Amino acid sequence: MSLSAVTPHRARLGEGPFWDAPTQALYWVDIAARQALRLMGGQLQVWQLPEHVSAFIPCERGDALVTLSSGVYRLDLATEALTLLCVADPKAGNRGNEARCDAQGRLWLGTMQNNIGEQGEDLPITRRSGGLFRIDTDATVTRLLNGLGIPNTLLWNEAGSQVHFGDSMDGTLYQHSIQADGQLGAAQAWFGPHTRGGPDGSAMDAEGFIWNARWDGSCLLRLTPSGAVDRIIELPVSRPTSCVFGGPELTTLYITSAASPLNHPLDGAVLAIEVDVPGKPCHRFAG
Repeated sequence: MSLSAVTPHRARLGEGPFWDAPTQALYWVDIAARQALRLMGGQLQVWQLPEHVSAFIPCERGDALVTLSSGVYRLDLATEALTLLCVADPKAGNRGNEARCDAQGRLWLGTMQNNIGEQGEDLPITRRSGGLFRIDTDATVTRLLNGLGIPNTLLWNEAGSQVHFGDSMDGTLYQHSIQADGQLGAAQAWFGPHTRGGPDGSAMDAEGFIWNARWDGSCLLRLTPSGAVDRIIELPVSRPTSCVFGGPELTTLYITSAASPLNHPLDGAVLAIEVDVPGKPCHRFAG
């Protein structure tokens, strides 16, 4: 497998890749640099935001959602105007981290104690104050989980009856059943911990296998539906953070990464790799 960086841009903390099939565009963020980025038609566009941003997801009505420290906002891509959609997590000192939309176009947002200073420096995490929230298209917020450390990975099965969700502080990926009332069943440990780094973001392929980025592990793990390691994909970056399937046939895997003390040349790049199985598509916010 040959890997390449899709742009010369290097993020301090690249995260949240999203592939928009209708426009064939890749969206992602640099949390520490407060940037939302889009690569479309070979052109990179950067939106500089006033706060740390953990996700950048297009909406069906033409604008996009950005998950900032103070709340979830709509971003007008032309004027750069921000409009508050909701404050999902009211706890002071928390920020958004993982965010994805389910097949119904509802945003799921995992939050955590803020660990990034005003200059982008690392701050210690001293409490498990995060939560998992679902934001419906009318901006209604439903709290689903409490007491989270570092939420990462949000993936649903085909039937929408189960969600994979990870907490990097535990080194573990979990499964939760989704009950009839929309609440989640008890966490079932599904994978981890593992010697190749900690679990970060993930993508699911058409066979139901999960491709999990391994922070400080320099690799992706492809995991079977039963939670076994199918293969290890070695990467030329120290801290891969997440991945998403894109391209015309959803066979290009885009991988975000972060800077590291090792200063590898590609640390912070978005990498692209062609794979032998297509992935599942991303869903826009339906509102």
